[in-house]
Formats: sequence, C-alpha cells, structure tokens
Amino acid sequence: MSEAPGADELFYQRAIRRIYLHMLWIGIAGALVAAWQAGWSTSLGFLIGAAVSVINFRWLHHLADSLEPAPSRPRKGLKLLLPLRYVLFGAAGYVIVKYFKVNILAALVGLFVAVAAVLVEILYELVYART
Repeated sequence: MSEAPGADELFYQRAIRRIYLHMLWIGIAGALVAAWQAGWSTSLGFLIGAAVSVINFRWLHHLADSLEPAPSRPRKGLKLLLPLRYVLFGAAGYVIVKYFKVNILAALVGLFVAVAAVLVEILYELVYART
C-alpha cells in the first residue's frame, strides 16, 4: 500500500514538473530566436542540443529516484546506460552535424537548456518561496 506523499516529496515533484516545463519553453524560445536570427540550420542545431539536454536530465532524474532506499522498481538498465550516454550522445552528435549540416555551436548552446531551466527554477523558488 502506498503512502500519500509528504510535503517534501510534493515540493520535489512540483519542482521537477516545473523544470521540465521550463526546459520546454526555453527550447521553443531558443529555437524560434535561432531561426529568426540565423536560419533553420541554427534552429535545428539548437533543438537537437536541447533534446539531448532534456534526455540527459531525464536519465539523471531517474537515476536519482532509483537511489532511494526502497525504489518502486529496479532500474538496473538505467545504471548501465548512464556511463554510456556520453558515447551515445557523441556518436549521435557526430552523425547529426556531419550528415545534416546543422550548426554545431547552436547544438552546443542547446545542451545548456537543462542548466537554464534549473536556474529559472531556483529564481522561481527565491521569489515565490514561503517560509
């Protein structure tokens, strides 16, 4: 029988949900600005970098959840996949840049979407925190 989430767990779940929303809006805004300023190649590069950033954040989020004392379900595959993520992302990035001719600088900037989303969440918590 599962327990109702406590205040800390509810806070954590809401913060994670907001971070995913921040990543979505930052990705969309960044792609639109890139398309407007430099064209589709730059916009596509940014979107690819943003997608990799979101996937990496999701994997790290699931890894952190699996480290609880009694995880709801084992994630052995995820723990094996995490060290290989750099190889997977590097190979995918090489193929995308080499064959689709997207802007590599824009893709690298897109990789910081998760960092930007976490910073936005920190600012949100500082402004709207209730003590």
